[in-house]
Amino acid sequence: MRNFEKPTRSVAVSRHAMAATSHPSATLTALQVMERGGNAMDAAIAACAVQCVVEPGSTGIGGDCFALYAPGGSDKVIAYNGSGRTPAALMADWFDERRLTEVPRQSPAAVTIPGAIDAWTRLHSDYGQLPFADVLAPAIRLAEGGYAITPRVHRDWSLEEKLLAADATAARIFLPSGRAPKIGEVHRQLELAETLKRVAAEGRDGFYGGPVAEDIVAYLRSLGGLHTMEDFANARGEYVAPVTTDFRGYTIHECPPNGQGIIALLILNILSRFDAHGDPQSPDRLHIEIEATRLAYAARDAWIADPDKAKVPVDELLSDALADRLAAMIDLKKALTDLPPFEMPLHRDTVYISVVDRDRNAVSFINSIFDSFGTGLVAPGSGVILHNRGQSFSVKPGHPNCVGPSKRPLHTIIPGMMTRNGRVEMPFGVMGGYYQALGHAHLISKVLDYGMDMQEAIDMPRVMPTSDGTRVEAEHTIDGATKAELERRGFTFSPAGDPIGGAQAIQIDWENGTLIGASESRKDGIALGI
Repeated sequence: MRNFEKPTRSVAVSRHAMAATSHPSATLTALQVMERGGNAMDAAIAACAVQCVVEPGSTGIGGDCFALYAPGGSDKVIAYNGSGRTPAALMADWFDERRLTEVPRQSPAAVTIPGAIDAWTRLHSDYGQLPFADVLAPAIRLAEGGYAITPRVHRDWSLEEKLLAADATAARIFLPSGRAPKIGEVHRQLELAETLKRVAAEGRDGFYGGPVAEDIVAYLRSLGGLHTMEDFANARGEYVAPVTTDFRGYTIHECPPNGQGIIALLILNILSRFDAHGDPQSPDRLHIEIEATRLAYAARDAWIADPDKAKVPVDELLSDALADRLAAMIDLKKALTDLPPFEMPLHRDTVYISVVDRDRNAVSFINSIFDSFGTGLVAPGSGVILHNRGQSFSVKPGHPNCVGPSKRPLHTIIPGMMTRNGRVEMPFGVMGGYYQALGHAHLISKVLDYGMDMQEAIDMPRVMPTSDGTRVEAEHTIDGATKAELERRGFTFSPAGDPIGGAQAIQIDWENGTLIGASESRKDGIALGI
């Protein structure tokens, strides 16, 4: 129940349908699509396409996509993995020959074949209702006619001016006056509009073949990339069986590896070994959450990889034995000091979308180009921003997640779904790159352990363990006395340079026949219903 003494938004409440996204234009688009007879899948794809235009630093059609879908409000959750693979010619020794110890960000080696358009077209073909051209029409209008820059979009954009200036096309499109557009200025992406028109008319072939693919491949190869037209033609996502765990009487569903959703479940399994009571921001509770995350992320960095190329111990990661063992390692008197180091950086940019329609079809949908503006490389003819998802690979020989041919990297973007008693209860998701697994567990725990409404849970102060020993990034809203006590136990705190993560969620109130939604106050978005 919301505590009105604390500053937080109210939840959104409606009867028929609802959407929650990180941008107002995307939320409105989703509702308009459903009012025109589209369903939740149409609305989610339309909203995502809009965000690929109006939030170009966060997402794009040159990125990847994952989705969870609960048809008719049932607990028979369908999962889709829309992550792209490396070029077939890319071998690990490519990095050895160049004496690279990691995948460089602004390089073709960081670009896996984008999976988003394949995911959109497959999910729409199987579950959408409106013509695909109608679904993409709002995004095309905004790309062609222009859109006004919102505050968080401007902030993130302005931080990447140096990256964008290093690529001629990126500079021309995204720094039109030699700088990032300011709040309230109107921006257009004419090349992207033409690309979206082609995809609207031709479907996946409009992206993975013909002029668009030729443009992307030629540009990447001009930079030394190994991408081919055949790599694009062969790009395919896949339906996969969700992984699940039970937490406080609810079932939490995630996409399986190569995504990190299983690590959210591992964190929840560890948290389930502890009683939740008192202050959710107390030193003891934050100590438990921080250590559960450090332990689970160490397991992630050791084991999560493309299951087609490496053995990923899914059953072991979800086992009671592992959760018991890791929970027993947490000592509330002092921070653990013998963890293996995290191999991955902290924050990345993504958009996450929740939609529920009149028939209670529920969609949990996430789309990303990884870092803000991805690689910062933009294909000159098509205007496609190319993601840097390949940076999630290890270049360490023998590591399960070592880069290799036609391989998918460890993936951060994870949609979530909560069910109970045969029905979906809540599609949810948390943006923020490697924060997302912790973000999922944090959100679910605050709702189920502490009885918070979703908005209050989303607005709670956030912390994130780093790869630097016991150092923890903390938002400025974390209580000073709590930080002091945790530092006495061996943790060190540093201020978060950016707001940590972002979330959306929609809860279905089956008893009243209504919908309750929440959207991230750290971003520009909103939850609205009809």
